[in-house]
Amino acid sequence: MRKFTKNIVSSHCNSDIMWVYLALASSFFLGFYDIFKKKSLEKNSVLWVLFAISACSLLFITPMFSTGSVREYLLLIPKAILVSTSWMTGLVAMRMLPLTTVSTIKASRPVFVVILSILLFGEHLDLWQWTGVLIVFVALWMLSRSSRKEGIYFSRDKGIMWMAVSVFTGVASALYDKYLTRILDPGFIMFWCNLYILIILVVIILIAYVRKKESLGRFRWDWNLAVAALLIVTADAMYFFALKDGEAMLSITSLIRRCSVIITFAGSAVIFKENHIREKAVDLAVLLIGTTILVLAS
Repeated sequence: MRKFTKNIVSSHCNSDIMWVYLALASSFFLGFYDIFKKKSLEKNSVLWVLFAISACSLLFITPMFSTGSVREYLLLIPKAILVSTSWMTGLVAMRMLPLTTVSTIKASRPVFVVILSILLFGEHLDLWQWTGVLIVFVALWMLSRSSRKEGIYFSRDKGIMWMAVSVFTGVASALYDKYLTRILDPGFIMFWCNLYILIILVVIILIAYVRKKESLGRFRWDWNLAVAALLIVTADAMYFFALKDGEAMLSITSLIRRCSVIITFAGSAVIFKENHIREKAVDLAVLLIGTTILVLAS
Protein backbone atom coordinates (compact mmCIF):
# COMPACT_ATOMS: atom_id res chain seq x y z
CA MET A 1 0.00 0.00 0.00
CA ARG A 2 2.80 2.39 0.98
CA LYS A 3 4.63 1.66 -2.27
CA PHE A 4 1.84 2.52 -4.72
CA THR A 5 0.74 5.54 -2.64
CA LYS A 6 4.30 6.86 -2.74
CA ASN A 7 4.44 6.37 -6.51
CA ILE A 8 1.17 8.27 -7.03
CA VAL A 9 2.27 11.19 -4.83
CA SER A 10 5.70 11.28 -6.46
CA SER A 11 4.29 11.38 -9.99
CA HIS A 12 1.92 14.19 -9.08
CA CYS A 13 4.66 16.23 -7.45
CA ASN A 14 6.80 15.99 -10.59
CA SER A 15 4.13 17.01 -13.10
CA ASP A 16 1.54 19.64 -13.75
CA ILE A 17 -1.64 18.67 -11.89
CA MET A 18 -3.94 21.36 -13.23
CA TRP A 19 -6.16 18.53 -14.53
CA VAL A 20 -6.76 17.48 -10.91
CA TYR A 21 -8.03 20.94 -9.99
CA LEU A 22 -10.24 20.99 -13.09
CA ALA A 23 -11.66 17.59 -12.14
CA LEU A 24 -12.36 18.85 -8.60
CA ALA A 25 -14.15 21.92 -9.96
CA SER A 26 -16.14 19.70 -12.33
CA SER A 27 -17.15 17.53 -9.39
CA PHE A 28 -18.39 20.58 -7.45
CA PHE A 29 -20.67 21.79 -10.26
CA LEU A 30 -21.83 18.26 -11.09
CA GLY A 31 -23.04 17.74 -7.52
CA PHE A 32 -25.34 20.76 -7.68
CA TYR A 33 -26.44 19.81 -11.21
CA ASP A 34 -27.98 16.57 -9.94
CA ILE A 35 -29.90 18.46 -7.27
CA PHE A 36 -31.39 20.98 -9.72
CA LYS A 37 -32.14 18.19 -12.20
CA LYS A 38 -34.08 16.29 -9.54
CA LYS A 39 -35.93 19.50 -8.65
CA SER A 40 -36.87 20.00 -12.33
CA LEU A 41 -38.64 16.64 -12.39
CA GLU A 42 -41.28 18.00 -10.00
CA LYS A 43 -42.89 20.07 -12.79
CA ASN A 44 -42.05 18.23 -16.02
CA SER A 45 -41.70 14.74 -17.48
CA VAL A 46 -38.30 13.13 -18.11
CA LEU A 47 -38.27 13.94 -21.83
CA TRP A 48 -39.19 17.61 -21.32
CA VAL A 49 -36.51 18.02 -18.64
CA LEU A 50 -33.84 16.50 -20.88
CA PHE A 51 -34.98 18.54 -23.89
CA ALA A 52 -35.00 21.85 -21.98
CA ILE A 53 -31.62 21.25 -20.32
CA SER A 54 -30.07 20.18 -23.64
CA ALA A 55 -31.51 23.20 -25.48
CA CYS A 56 -30.27 25.62 -22.81
CA SER A 57 -26.87 23.88 -22.76
CA LEU A 58 -26.51 24.26 -26.52
CA LEU A 59 -27.34 27.95 -26.19
CA PHE A 60 -24.68 28.41 -23.50
CA ILE A 61 -21.96 26.68 -25.52
CA THR A 62 -22.70 28.41 -28.85
CA PRO A 63 -19.44 30.42 -28.49
CA MET A 64 -17.59 27.06 -28.69
CA PHE A 65 -18.89 26.41 -32.21
CA SER A 66 -16.27 25.13 -34.62
CA THR A 67 -16.17 22.97 -37.73
CA GLY A 68 -14.40 19.69 -38.48
CA SER A 69 -14.07 16.88 -40.97
CA VAL A 70 -16.82 14.36 -41.80
CA ARG A 71 -14.93 11.72 -39.81
CA GLU A 72 -14.85 13.98 -36.73
CA TYR A 73 -18.60 14.59 -36.94
CA LEU A 74 -19.25 10.84 -37.24
CA LEU A 75 -17.04 10.06 -34.24
CA LEU A 76 -19.39 12.03 -31.98
CA ILE A 77 -22.55 10.11 -32.94
CA PRO A 78 -21.78 7.10 -30.67
CA LYS A 79 -20.94 9.54 -27.87
CA ALA A 80 -24.30 11.31 -28.28
CA ILE A 81 -26.19 8.00 -28.26
CA LEU A 82 -24.41 6.80 -25.11
CA VAL A 83 -24.98 10.10 -23.28
CA SER A 84 -28.64 10.28 -24.34
CA THR A 85 -29.24 6.72 -23.13
CA SER A 86 -27.45 7.34 -19.84
CA TRP A 87 -29.35 10.60 -19.23
CA MET A 88 -32.79 9.21 -20.06
CA THR A 89 -32.44 6.00 -18.04
CA GLY A 90 -30.82 7.93 -15.18
CA LEU A 91 -33.68 10.44 -15.03
CA VAL A 92 -36.29 7.68 -15.14
CA ALA A 93 -34.48 6.06 -12.20
CA MET A 94 -34.24 9.41 -10.42
CA ARG A 95 -38.00 9.84 -10.68
CA MET A 96 -38.56 6.37 -9.18
CA LEU A 97 -35.86 6.33 -6.49
CA PRO A 98 -34.63 8.60 -3.67
CA LEU A 99 -31.79 10.84 -4.82
CA THR A 100 -29.57 9.50 -2.02
CA THR A 101 -29.92 5.98 -3.48
CA VAL A 102 -29.33 7.16 -7.05
CA SER A 103 -26.27 9.26 -6.15
CA THR A 104 -24.68 6.41 -4.18
CA ILE A 105 -25.10 3.97 -7.08
CA LYS A 106 -23.66 6.57 -9.48
CA ALA A 107 -20.59 6.80 -7.25
CA SER A 108 -19.71 3.23 -8.29
CA ARG A 109 -19.07 4.28 -11.90
CA PRO A 110 -15.30 4.89 -11.50
CA VAL A 111 -14.91 1.30 -10.34
CA PHE A 112 -16.31 -0.06 -13.58
CA VAL A 113 -14.26 2.49 -15.55
CA VAL A 114 -11.08 1.19 -13.89
CA ILE A 115 -12.01 -2.48 -14.31
CA LEU A 116 -12.88 -2.07 -17.99
CA SER A 117 -9.76 0.05 -18.58
CA ILE A 118 -7.67 -2.78 -17.14
CA LEU A 119 -9.50 -5.48 -19.09
CA LEU A 120 -9.28 -3.57 -22.37
CA PHE A 121 -5.49 -3.41 -22.03
CA GLY A 122 -5.17 -7.05 -21.00
CA GLU A 123 -3.91 -6.34 -17.49
CA HIS A 124 -4.73 -8.23 -14.29
CA LEU A 125 -6.02 -7.02 -10.94
CA ASP A 126 -3.54 -7.25 -8.07
CA LEU A 127 -4.37 -7.81 -4.40
CA TRP A 128 -5.10 -4.15 -3.64
CA GLN A 129 -7.25 -3.77 -6.73
CA TRP A 130 -9.31 -6.83 -5.83
CA THR A 131 -9.63 -5.43 -2.29
CA GLY A 132 -11.05 -2.19 -3.68
CA VAL A 133 -13.49 -4.06 -5.95
CA LEU A 134 -14.64 -6.25 -3.07
CA ILE A 135 -15.23 -3.26 -0.77
CA VAL A 136 -17.28 -1.50 -3.47
CA PHE A 137 -19.52 -4.50 -4.01
CA VAL A 138 -19.93 -4.90 -0.24
CA ALA A 139 -21.01 -1.24 -0.13
CA LEU A 140 -23.57 -1.81 -2.90
CA TRP A 141 -24.86 -4.85 -1.00
CA MET A 142 -25.14 -2.68 2.15
CA LEU A 143 -27.06 -0.09 0.12
CA SER A 144 -29.46 -2.77 -1.13
CA ARG A 145 -30.18 -3.75 2.48
CA SER A 146 -30.71 -0.11 3.52
CA SER A 147 -33.02 0.47 0.53
CA ARG A 148 -35.30 -2.41 1.52
CA LYS A 149 -36.59 -0.25 4.36
CA GLU A 150 -38.02 2.02 1.66
CA GLY A 151 -39.49 -0.89 -0.29
CA ILE A 152 -36.68 -0.92 -2.87
CA TYR A 153 -35.37 -4.38 -3.79
CA PHE A 154 -32.28 -4.32 -6.00
CA SER A 155 -33.07 -7.70 -7.60
CA ARG A 156 -36.44 -6.64 -9.02
CA ASP A 157 -36.99 -2.88 -8.64
CA LYS A 158 -37.51 -1.17 -12.01
CA GLY A 159 -35.76 1.99 -10.83
CA ILE A 160 -32.61 -0.01 -10.03
CA MET A 161 -32.72 -1.64 -13.46
CA TRP A 162 -32.93 1.77 -15.16
CA MET A 163 -30.08 2.99 -12.96
CA ALA A 164 -27.92 0.00 -13.96
CA VAL A 165 -28.38 0.85 -17.65
CA SER A 166 -27.52 4.49 -16.89
CA VAL A 167 -24.33 3.53 -15.06
CA PHE A 168 -22.99 1.18 -17.73
CA THR A 169 -23.74 3.50 -20.65
CA GLY A 170 -22.10 6.27 -18.61
CA VAL A 171 -19.03 4.08 -18.12
CA ALA A 172 -18.86 3.38 -21.87
CA SER A 173 -19.14 7.12 -22.52
CA ALA A 174 -16.29 7.87 -20.08
CA LEU A 175 -14.00 5.35 -21.76
CA TYR A 176 -14.83 6.85 -25.15
CA ASP A 177 -14.17 10.37 -23.80
CA LYS A 178 -10.50 9.57 -23.22
CA TYR A 179 -10.12 8.58 -26.87
CA LEU A 180 -12.04 11.59 -28.19
CA THR A 181 -10.12 14.17 -26.16
CA ARG A 182 -6.85 12.90 -27.63
CA ILE A 183 -7.90 13.81 -31.17
CA LEU A 184 -10.62 16.46 -30.84
CA ASP A 185 -10.94 19.88 -29.22
CA PRO A 186 -13.14 19.91 -26.07
CA GLY A 187 -15.26 22.77 -27.43
CA PHE A 188 -15.91 20.86 -30.66
CA ILE A 189 -16.92 17.76 -28.67
CA MET A 190 -19.28 19.69 -26.40
CA PHE A 191 -21.06 21.69 -29.11
CA TRP A 192 -21.67 18.95 -31.64
CA CYS A 193 -22.39 16.26 -29.07
CA ASN A 194 -25.02 18.50 -27.46
CA LEU A 195 -26.51 19.26 -30.87
CA TYR A 196 -26.77 15.54 -31.69
CA ILE A 197 -28.35 14.84 -28.29
CA LEU A 198 -30.91 17.58 -28.89
CA ILE A 199 -31.76 16.09 -32.31
CA ILE A 200 -32.15 12.63 -30.76
CA LEU A 201 -34.48 14.03 -28.09
CA VAL A 202 -36.58 15.92 -30.66
CA VAL A 203 -37.07 12.69 -32.64
CA ILE A 204 -38.06 10.76 -29.49
CA ILE A 205 -40.46 13.51 -28.39
CA LEU A 206 -42.12 13.57 -31.83
CA ILE A 207 -42.53 9.78 -31.76
CA ALA A 208 -43.96 9.94 -28.23
CA TYR A 209 -46.32 12.76 -29.25
CA VAL A 210 -47.65 10.82 -32.24
CA ARG A 211 -48.04 7.56 -30.34
CA LYS A 212 -49.42 8.87 -27.06
CA LYS A 213 -49.70 12.60 -26.54
CA GLU A 214 -50.67 12.27 -22.87
CA SER A 215 -47.41 10.50 -21.92
CA LEU A 216 -45.41 13.68 -22.54
CA GLY A 217 -47.49 15.92 -20.33
CA ARG A 218 -47.52 19.70 -20.63
CA PHE A 219 -44.21 21.54 -20.61
CA ARG A 220 -43.88 24.14 -17.87
CA TRP A 221 -40.92 26.47 -17.77
CA ASP A 222 -38.83 26.20 -14.62
CA TRP A 223 -35.71 28.25 -13.88
CA ASN A 224 -34.21 25.12 -12.33
CA LEU A 225 -33.81 23.87 -15.91
CA ALA A 226 -31.63 26.83 -16.93
CA VAL A 227 -29.53 26.57 -13.77
CA ALA A 228 -29.07 22.82 -14.32
CA ALA A 229 -27.97 23.47 -17.92
CA LEU A 230 -25.42 26.09 -16.84
CA LEU A 231 -24.05 23.75 -14.18
CA ILE A 232 -23.65 20.75 -16.50
CA VAL A 233 -22.01 22.88 -19.23
CA THR A 234 -19.50 24.22 -16.70
CA ALA A 235 -18.87 20.76 -15.22
CA ASP A 236 -18.41 19.14 -18.64
CA ALA A 237 -16.11 21.89 -19.93
CA MET A 238 -13.78 21.44 -16.96
CA TYR A 239 -13.95 17.64 -17.30
CA PHE A 240 -13.04 17.63 -21.00
CA PHE A 241 -10.22 20.12 -20.54
CA ALA A 242 -8.92 17.97 -17.66
CA LEU A 243 -8.88 14.87 -19.91
CA LYS A 244 -7.20 16.87 -22.67
CA ASP A 245 -4.15 17.25 -20.42
CA GLY A 246 -1.53 14.70 -21.43
CA GLU A 247 -0.85 13.94 -17.76
CA ALA A 248 -4.51 13.19 -16.94
CA MET A 249 -5.43 9.70 -15.74
CA LEU A 250 -8.98 8.65 -16.64
CA SER A 251 -9.33 6.49 -13.51
CA ILE A 252 -8.33 9.32 -11.16
CA THR A 253 -10.41 11.89 -13.06
CA SER A 254 -13.48 9.62 -12.89
CA LEU A 255 -13.03 9.11 -9.16
CA ILE A 256 -12.67 12.84 -8.44
CA ARG A 257 -15.66 13.67 -10.66
CA ARG A 258 -17.84 11.12 -8.88
CA CYS A 259 -17.04 12.74 -5.52
CA SER A 260 -19.87 15.07 -6.61
CA VAL A 261 -22.06 12.49 -4.89
CA ILE A 262 -21.10 14.03 -1.54
CA ILE A 263 -22.71 17.36 -2.51
CA THR A 264 -25.72 15.61 -4.07
CA PHE A 265 -26.17 13.39 -1.03
CA ALA A 266 -26.01 16.28 1.44
CA GLY A 267 -28.31 18.42 -0.69
CA SER A 268 -30.92 15.68 -1.05
CA ALA A 269 -30.92 15.13 2.70
CA VAL A 270 -31.55 18.83 3.36
CA ILE A 271 -33.79 19.78 0.42
CA PHE A 272 -35.77 16.60 -0.23
CA LYS A 273 -35.87 15.38 3.40
CA GLU A 274 -35.20 11.77 2.40
CA ASN A 275 -35.20 8.90 4.87
CA HIS A 276 -32.51 6.60 6.31
CA ILE A 277 -29.79 9.18 5.64
CA ARG A 278 -27.43 7.91 8.34
CA GLU A 279 -27.38 4.33 7.03
CA LYS A 280 -26.94 5.44 3.42
CA ALA A 281 -24.13 7.79 4.47
CA VAL A 282 -22.26 4.79 5.90
CA ASP A 283 -22.86 2.87 2.65
CA LEU A 284 -21.56 5.82 0.65
CA ALA A 285 -18.46 6.19 2.83
CA VAL A 286 -17.59 2.50 2.41
CA LEU A 287 -18.11 2.75 -1.34
CA LEU A 288 -15.84 5.80 -1.65
CA ILE A 289 -13.13 4.04 0.41
CA GLY A 290 -13.26 1.02 -1.88
CA THR A 291 -13.19 3.21 -5.00
CA THR A 292 -10.21 5.19 -3.70
CA ILE A 293 -8.22 2.02 -2.96
CA LEU A 294 -8.96 0.61 -6.41
CA VAL A 295 -8.02 3.79 -8.25
CA LEU A 296 -4.81 4.38 -6.29
CA ALA A 297 -3.81 0.75 -6.80
CA SER A 298 -4.37 1.14 -10.52
